[in-house]
Amino acid sequence: MVKKRIVLTFPHKLVDKPIVYKLVKDFDLIFNILQAKIMPNEEGMMVVELEGKKENYAKGVDYLKEIGVKIEPLSKEVLRDEERCTHCGACVTVCPTEALYVDKKTMKVIFDSEKCIACELCVKACPPRAMIVKF
Repeated sequence: MVKKRIVLTFPHKLVDKPIVYKLVKDFDLIFNILQAKIMPNEEGMMVVELEGKKENYAKGVDYLKEIGVKIEPLSKEVLRDEERCTHCGACVTVCPTEALYVDKKTMKVIFDSEKCIACELCVKACPPRAMIVKF
């Protein structure tokens, strides 16, 4: 099994095509949309997690390339500087995936990097600048 987070960039002519449906139906891939910006008559962008058998994953990626989708690995990562974090919770309110949440017992902010989609909203919201983007 292969499981990767990738960034898909596609031309506006593909915005109305059932790309995700084809990946699921024809290539038996599990598809999780982590972030997306898709507007009519504009280039589209999606951060996705694709999972499936190695051969199906390869065939699915080949299909995307054939139809004109640009594929890049998700190359940025959000990290937290534990020494700088004051556990104020400002980041928790802006996190769309609940990768940042408050532990009710300790009242400390917990960061689950596996849920993070690197949207960078927490970086902007963090008063002590404890959230860092690594490329």
